[in-house]
Amino acid sequence: METDQRDEFRLTLPLMSEDNNKKEYDCTKIEEDESNHSPTSTSFFKTCFNGLNALSGVGILSVPYALATGGWLSLILFFAIATGAFYSGLLIKRCMDFDSNIRSYPDIGEKAFGNKGRMIVSIAMYTELYLVSAGFLILEGDNLYNMFPNDGFEVAGLIIGGKQCFVLIVALVILPTVWLDNMSLLSYVSASGVLASAIIICSILWTGAFDGVGFRQKGELINWNGIPTAMSLYAFCYCAHPVFPSLYTSMKKKHQFSNVLILCFVICTIGYASMAVFGYLMFGTRVQSQITLDLPTGKLSSRIAIYTTLVNPLAKYALMVTPIIDAVKNGFPIPWFLNKRFFGLIIGTTLVISSVIVALLVPFFASLMSLVGAFFSVTASIIIPCICYLKISGIYRTFNCEIVIVAVTILMGVAVTIIGTYTSVLDILVNMKM
Repeated sequence: METDQRDEFRLTLPLMSEDNNKKEYDCTKIEEDESNHSPTSTSFFKTCFNGLNALSGVGILSVPYALATGGWLSLILFFAIATGAFYSGLLIKRCMDFDSNIRSYPDIGEKAFGNKGRMIVSIAMYTELYLVSAGFLILEGDNLYNMFPNDGFEVAGLIIGGKQCFVLIVALVILPTVWLDNMSLLSYVSASGVLASAIIICSILWTGAFDGVGFRQKGELINWNGIPTAMSLYAFCYCAHPVFPSLYTSMKKKHQFSNVLILCFVICTIGYASMAVFGYLMFGTRVQSQITLDLPTGKLSSRIAIYTTLVNPLAKYALMVTPIIDAVKNGFPIPWFLNKRFFGLIIGTTLVISSVIVALLVPFFASLMSLVGAFFSVTASIIIPCICYLKISGIYRTFNCEIVIVAVTILMGVAVTIIGTYTSVLDILVNMKM
């Protein structure tokens, strides 16, 4: 008992002041939950693996471009955003500690602000998932076209270009996966995300070290015009917070979740930073929005990196849109002439078709992911946890060191959101006119 309390105090000292707020923290309840965990509860290391899988996404392909856009000094912003995202992850844990009935991310919004809070959190979370799924299609189309360039084809007088052709093909391949009711098989496939990220990093480093590319580019110290885009893409790397409540509730020993976050954020931050630095040294300011597009396709290491990049989103697409499908099925009345299963098929198919339309209309991976990072990722992963924590904990009533830290984190998130969103929307509009 004493050991657990000391660990909890050591890990969360910046989060709670030593006033009456600590009395609201129900340690006894947590220990009861831990002693009565279900057989399906996950261990510390399995939770770490799931957290790494959630944090390690396609953002790893765009961090070299982000660094090239902002310059070397933009790495300061990268580590600042990583720190803010880690801190807000701890705040999510703290919010859940106040009420054992909180089981999901929307529950936190409801606990803080009622039904309106649940709705705002849900909209931010599901919109982010939807746009990321559209980004998967853009990524697949770009990389397949880079591997197999072609002129597309013509149907009924409509010319479909090479990239658009691959987007449609990938969508047809993905479509059956969103029809599945049981996602357990896909979750096992998707769990390869951590391994896939490691393979991509190693393959690209091998290409730079042994396949003639080298690490000879010097780059720029700072590019002020590119700072907003760099911030937005950095934020996109840390958009896993809606998953954290599920990870927390699944743990056998919930007091160890702070350690899980520390380990996951340290490993992923090292991975992202390494890819950014080495990718920038390899290709300099001419690096593309996805570093795989710069790799020499004739080299084995490059093909391994590209093929790994292609396979991973195919498995993760369905996992991204399934929460949206479930939310629509549970939130809207099912027509009398449809059963729940067929209604889910219609929703899934509609989501795939609409995301294809988005990918075809806005085929700019960096700009779209920059928008997702600036507006939705920062909102869902930094701003909302901080605001909900202020309301649930009640610390806003007193002035102390903790409230200053939370306020600074919110201000950083708001600044990234405003500046990054404006720049991203402007980039999309400029690219669409070209």
